Amino acid sequence: MPVNGSLAIRCSGLQKTYPAKPPVEALRGLDLEVETGECFGLLGPNGAGKTTTVEILEGLLKPTAGSVEVLGMSWDRDERALRPKLGVTLQETRLADKLTVAETLRLFASFYPKGLGGGDALASVGLVEKKDSWVKNLSGGQRQRLAVACALVGDPEMLFLDEPTTGLDPQSRRQLWDIIRSLRARGRTIVLTTHYMDEAEKLCDRVAVVDKGKVIALGSPRALIASLGGEHVVEFAFEGDVDLQACSERLSPLASVRSARPEADGFALTVGEPHVTIPALLAFVEREGRPLSRLATRQASLEDVFVTLTGRHLRDE
Repeated sequence: MPVNGSLAIRCSGLQKTYPAKPPVEALRGLDLEVETGECFGLLGPNGAGKTTTVEILEGLLKPTAGSVEVLGMSWDRDERALRPKLGVTLQETRLADKLTVAETLRLFASFYPKGLGGGDALASVGLVEKKDSWVKNLSGGQRQRLAVACALVGDPEMLFLDEPTTGLDPQSRRQLWDIIRSLRARGRTIVLTTHYMDEAEKLCDRVAVVDKGKVIALGSPRALIASLGGEHVVEFAFEGDVDLQACSERLSPLASVRSARPEADGFALTVGEPHVTIPALLAFVEREGRPLSRLATRQASLEDVFVTLTGRHLRDE
């Protein structure tokens, strides 16, 4: 659990501009604090600045401007002391195909003065039975777990996981979720970047929603969802063509509706009480004289928070 008052990461006014014509501003004054012992999520679409932020925190990139402290240290002054305290899993980890799993872990263990050792790291990710297999013979999920084991072999105080489950099948994703939960239970600080909102809701103590190089929302998943003013979403569509914007404005006054927005070919209503809203919605539909092509209810999610803040979906380019 987070250690109140103890910060593992503090960055202020973080800027990163890449040279181009015109220059690309990846970060535009990003401020962030991560408490010791928490699982902290960085959420946002591709190009939002998540990976740039993490690579600066990991010491792989230098910021154009701003200050960064990791575990109370600075990359400018304390790199030799700081590096062994971190474990890093990149978006894509390329390991030597013709090393065995055990040989790969021994290689990574040799980079640290002390740590878990290869056997303990393999046990923590459930790969002991694959220790003599070549890396090239592992499945995608097994390779991802091996990459996490490589990050764990030095027994780091802080772990950076950059999009660790992208491209994995559902079973492999859940296996990695279990690994992350076990690390959090051991008091490790975890920084997780993801564009999977369900992943952040299940794993993270707090999340920062990043868009266009800035933090646009910060808090626990539950608090951010509660900020919508309703815990449920009613999704529906009419048959045939309809003026989505004009119709959504007429839906907002319906009972218990907190907000209404056009959604693809239909509408999404954030509501407080679905059992109150749905009868009012059906009465509206009857007055319109248009049949519905679909109607569904679900729990509000971090995706709804992002859409409310930005007007677009997380996966929109």
